[in-house]
Formats: sequence, structure tokens, C-alpha cells
Amino acid sequence: MASVSFSAVEKSFGKFKIIHGISFDIADGEFVVLVGPSGCGKSTLLRMLAGLEEIGAGEIAIDGKVVNDLDSKDRDIAMVFQSYALYPHMTVRDNLGFSLKLRKADPKLIEERVQNAARILNLDTLLERYPRELSGGQRQRVAMGRAIVRDPKVFLFDEPLSNLDAKLRVAMRAEIKALHQRLKTTTVYVTHDQIEAMTMADRIVVMHDGIVEQIGTPLDLYDRPGNLFVAQFIGSPAMNVVEGVLRREGGQAWVEALGQRWPAPAHGDGSDGQKVHYGVRPSDIVPAASGEGVAATVIVVEPTGAETELLVEVGDVQIIAVIHGRTQAEPGQTVYLQIKGESAHLFSTADGKRLN
Repeated sequence: MASVSFSAVEKSFGKFKIIHGISFDIADGEFVVLVGPSGCGKSTLLRMLAGLEEIGAGEIAIDGKVVNDLDSKDRDIAMVFQSYALYPHMTVRDNLGFSLKLRKADPKLIEERVQNAARILNLDTLLERYPRELSGGQRQRVAMGRAIVRDPKVFLFDEPLSNLDAKLRVAMRAEIKALHQRLKTTTVYVTHDQIEAMTMADRIVVMHDGIVEQIGTPLDLYDRPGNLFVAQFIGSPAMNVVEGVLRREGGQAWVEALGQRWPAPAHGDGSDGQKVHYGVRPSDIVPAASGEGVAATVIVVEPTGAETELLVEVGDVQIIAVIHGRTQAEPGQTVYLQIKGESAHLFSTADGKRLN
């Protein structure tokens, strides 16, 4: 196992700067997820760590040793790709042991490592099969097993679940997390899926346009997003945001927006009369009695069983509310929504930074 450190790392492709001076540390044994929209630079950062892309500026260190000029094979890392990258003419056994065979490792050691990886990933009965004879989930487990066999200091995962169906992605998420808990190997995982990030990470690094927007535990980012981008990116369904004017009077606070009064946190930054972005999680909205709370028109009702998702319109802005249980609300009907002021989030309209 090993720590990983990024220090003022930059990367450009021609005239286009992709990574803008990123710095952060990953502790020994930590599971860190790089998350962000397509094109934010997360895969490029991972590939620089792996030695598959040259570093434009700054330093990357593994276990305290700067690896800028080290070849990928000398960095003691193992990478799992989105495409599995299995050799089609080799059995599962041969795929698992191939990297050690290239290093001319002792055959007894190779077999021992292969059997250990197969046991961990429930591949024991598949060792003589070829990749074409495996399901997508089984192929992904083989790709993970090939990484385990190398016993690296750092595991790197580049969107490994993107090719799997929804149900299998959920199962594989749990498998990868359980694998990390068993092996305790430092892991850097790239995804654009914030649900994957929330459920798997010890810490999340949220990236956008080549910079780090915020780093924290999943619940830290969910409960206290540092800016508007993180607030709207983390959480599913996404946070509702409306623009309005903050009012403070007599120890109370609210936001005037869309012709209605939205309760706001009583304490925090932001002065009376300041323009703000007002955010509220869909799960922090509950039905209110007629005439109370925020009036809204129902657009779509989506029952999922234990919960009901309501798409409503307030003024010309659409809002999502996730209600526990079921509702009699129908499209076109007026409903009233109650929001707890302390559950709301305020962000500056000037720079998007958190105010409360």
C-alpha cells in the first residue's frame, strides 16, 4: 500500500490547458473517487498517475517517491479499464497470470496468486473459460483479478462499470467496495456517476473544467456543498435551485423568489437584500396543508413504490420533490410544499460560493 500526492499538476494538449495546477493527497489505504462531468480532466489525471500521459508541470508522488519520469511498469500500480482489455485467446487463468508471466515470476507464485484472486472474486469455476464465454460482470471481475494478482501499491479504476447494465452496476459497486475493505489497497477510482462516488468513496474529489471544486467525504459534500456546482452535481435527483433575494428580520430569514417566500437558515453569511441562489434537496420538501408553504402546479407524478417523485412548477421554474410514501396529487393540480429553513442552502450569485 502507499500514499499518493499531486502537487501543482498541470496538463495541456496543444494550446488547450486541461488540468490547472491540481494539488491534493491520498492517504495510505484510502479509497478516493474522482468525479465530475465529461471533459473535466479526471481520466487525464488518472492516466498521468498511471504513467500513460506525460505530466505537463508539477509532481506526482507514490509512497513519497516522485514518479514523473518513471515508466508505467515501474510505478507499482495496476489499472482496471472500462473496456476490460482481456486477451480473447487466453483462458481466465492465463489472463490473470499473464502480467506475472511477463515478469518471469516463479510458476508456483503465479499459480498461488491466480488461485487467491480467483477465490476472492468467485472465479474458481471459470478459470478454464475464455472471455467470449463470460458475461460482462464476469469479465469485469477477471479484469479486477488481473490487477489483484500483481499485488500493487495502488489500484486505479477508470470508469470500470460504464459498460454494465444498471442492476449489474449496483452489484459490482458492492463487490469493488468489499474488495477494498478486504485488501486495504490505496485506490483511485474515476467515474462521472455521482451515485457510484457517493456509495463507494472514503473521500470524493469533485472536478470541473480541470480544477478541483471540493474534496470531502460523501456526506460532507452532500450536506455542505462548498459552491453551487458541487451542490447541483452531488445528489440524485439534483438539488433544486432558484434565484431570489435574501431577507433577514427579527432573527428569521427567508428568500423572496418566484413571487413566494422560501424559508432560509436563520444563521450564516448573506445580508438582507442580497441576491442569492436558494437551494433545497428534493428529499427536504414535504407536502403542506392547503394554503401553507410554497404553492406549485403538478407537472408529472412518478411513483416508485416506497417514494413518489413529483415534478412541479413554481412560476416558470420546475422543482422536484421526493415524497416518502404515496400521494393523490395529479398533473395540473395545485399542491403546497413545506421546506425546513435549516435544510436550505444559500449561495452567492456573484461567485457561487456557499453563504451558510
